[in-house]
Amino acid sequence: MKYIFLALSIVMLHSCGSIRFQGEPFTVGYNGALKQIMHQGDISAKANLQDFNYTKNLYALGAVENLKGEIQIFDGKPFISVGLEEMVLIKNTFDLNATLFVYTTVKKWHSFEVPDNISSYEDFEQYVEETAKTYGIDTDKPFPFLLEGNANSIDWHVINWKDGDTEHSHHKHITSGPHGTLTETIVEILGFYSKSHHAIFTHHTTNMHMHFKTADETLAGHLDGLTLGKGMTLKLPFVK
Repeated sequence: MKYIFLALSIVMLHSCGSIRFQGEPFTVGYNGALKQIMHQGDISAKANLQDFNYTKNLYALGAVENLKGEIQIFDGKPFISVGLEEMVLIKNTFDLNATLFVYTTVKKWHSFEVPDNISSYEDFEQYVEETAKTYGIDTDKPFPFLLEGNANSIDWHVINWKDGDTEHSHHKHITSGPHGTLTETIVEILGFYSKSHHAIFTHHTTNMHMHFKTADETLAGHLDGLTLGKGMTLKLPFVK
């Protein structure tokens, strides 16, 4: 099925103070939990994104209240993807609530060229951990990362949960709204890695949770599968 991608910029004039993050060079915070969504059916608001408006160097991902869209924030700019039947609408706004929200602030990133033999999701997950550990990041604590470049393929979805449905599953989340596969597409991917937050902000089968936006900013959403292209760049928070 083909989907139409629309971009809509909304300028918000609400005054809101910045969120202060403690710790150097970064910390990871979160509101809500996957287990509350999957096992309890709780899709109510856990964070007001207006509280994060004007926060410098903010990177975040999550799901909109009532599972009515996906949240992506890159360097303080929001890309909220909403499924409208066969369309994906991108809104650049903080004027919404999140049922799941994972966030950090990173002022400076250090780049690593991903070896061409790293292509699968599983290979990349191992590469992220090994590279972070070698670089000096404590991989026993959650940390953010970016992946940029031309991806061979990305499986994606934008959730659009049916009102009143209380039976949650990973498959239903993927198929509730627009979903598909991108090929040979230049993307920016935001991810959070953690070995200790399964059912919180990562699923049991992976230590990573990733969202993406395309380079032309016409599509953004949750990343379900990934095959890397050659010459992609991993970015980790600068620590030395």
